[in-house]
Amino acid sequence: AGWISPGGLNHLCDLLQVPPAEAYGVATFYELFRTEDPGDTRSVHHVCLDTACRVQGAKDLALRLEAEGRRVHRGPCLGQCERAPAQFVQGVGGEPDHVPAETADALAPDSYRLPQHGSPDLRILHRVGVVDPTSLVSYREHGGYQMLAHAIEVGTDRVIEEISAAELSGRGGAAFPTGVKWRAVADEPGPRKHVIANADESEPGTFKDRVVMAHDPFAVVEALTIAGLTVGAEEGWIYIRGEYPLATDRLVGAIEQARTAGLLGADVMGSGRRFDIEVRRGAGAYICGEETALMESIEGRRGEPRNKPPFPTTHGLFGQPTAVNNPETLLNVLDVLDRGSEAYAAVGSDRSNGHRLFCVAGHVARPGLYEVPFGERLGDVIELAGGPTGELRAVLLGGAAGSFVGPDQLDLEMSLEATRAAGVSLGSGVITLFDTSVDFDDLVVRIAEFFRSESCGQCVPCRVGTVRQHEVLVEMTDRGTLTHDRRSLIDDMAVAMADASICGLGHTAAGAVRSAIRLGLIGGAR
Repeated sequence: AGWISPGGLNHLCDLLQVPPAEAYGVATFYELFRTEDPGDTRSVHHVCLDTACRVQGAKDLALRLEAEGRRVHRGPCLGQCERAPAQFVQGVGGEPDHVPAETADALAPDSYRLPQHGSPDLRILHRVGVVDPTSLVSYREHGGYQMLAHAIEVGTDRVIEEISAAELSGRGGAAFPTGVKWRAVADEPGPRKHVIANADESEPGTFKDRVVMAHDPFAVVEALTIAGLTVGAEEGWIYIRGEYPLATDRLVGAIEQARTAGLLGADVMGSGRRFDIEVRRGAGAYICGEETALMESIEGRRGEPRNKPPFPTTHGLFGQPTAVNNPETLLNVLDVLDRGSEAYAAVGSDRSNGHRLFCVAGHVARPGLYEVPFGERLGDVIELAGGPTGELRAVLLGGAAGSFVGPDQLDLEMSLEATRAAGVSLGSGVITLFDTSVDFDDLVVRIAEFFRSESCGQCVPCRVGTVRQHEVLVEMTDRGTLTHDRRSLIDDMAVAMADASICGLGHTAAGAVRSAIRLGLIGGAR
């Protein structure tokens, strides 16, 4: 039908015995759900208006599609930042009325090539563009499932000891120690536990997990299986954003082949232990990248974060102990087990171990996904991507929830400790470049609009703060300047959101805005 009609929604509520108000709340929460009759229009073209796409012609793309008679929805990041400007075509029954010509090429199993393709230094991405992502045989020919066999052989305690000794930190933004998380879940009593791959990367500028899921899906499945067996879970979940149809298909295919081969199911690799994986698709909600909001979504509700404590390690999915990791973190588990904790920890900076993935986009010669050891200079990562394409004005680190830095900070070390000392964050590995042609007033207003739109509205500081922040910046564009009083108001709201918001969205919603003010990027300064 192409939309969720009132009659259809009421019918579902009657069948499932769900209150209509609750179902309507879910239906209107997600960006990809439609609750208005689309008429004769079979497709909706979602055009990204965020950061990288915004400075690469997204507005012109939307206008061109409308001139062609397409139905256009101007929305948030689609995770295709290296190919900006991006659009996501959503059709009825999976059959859009118009598909861009380049899409067919992107679906070919061997079509993707990393900018670093063939580099012997790759540890996380070394199979991308090398193995056939649709073939378990190809994956095993390149060493696949050796680490699962090793994990089964050495046992739970040894796996956790290795990950802890390697000091593997989470790659989703919070950098929480993976070994601590896995040990906490493993030590919890009870028959049911869960592991979740958080693949809902919706941070503007981020696309790293899309690449590994679409082009190395068996590695994600293998690593999640290791996580499940290690913490004692029999159920694993991959929560993937709805805007990633190719990655979703590849993961589903990998799970089916693994199950057929006895690598999932009632007797994983002959170990006598049960573990299986289910894929759940999101429907367009940035907030569902927060782990407890993600769990609410899997359970069938609006993606609204939970108060902590209790924490997911004790009361997670369905109220049971749960370990949540993003795909990049899981792939690092394979690297730790392959190399050993000592060799793994020997790479990187003083307090940040291993390799890190960076999504480089914007005004750069070779946008794409890059892998480097922790501790590389920001300028070196940018040069790896071919350098800026114009006169560099600013770099956004960490995405919309991150901070702008100036060209004078290209010596900044890309490590957790160095960025923390500099008052910025690596976040999910976003590096977006902007040259002097950018209208930063427009860009920063859009960042504020993004947080206003993506706030779940559950807590007052975030619900009100993101709206007022956006209003102040819109007022700034009308006046052409940002007064001292208005800057103070933004600072006050930032403190309130950081102190009192339930989750990280409110905590970080003012970061990019305040850094843009500090650097003189907005408010009349150029």
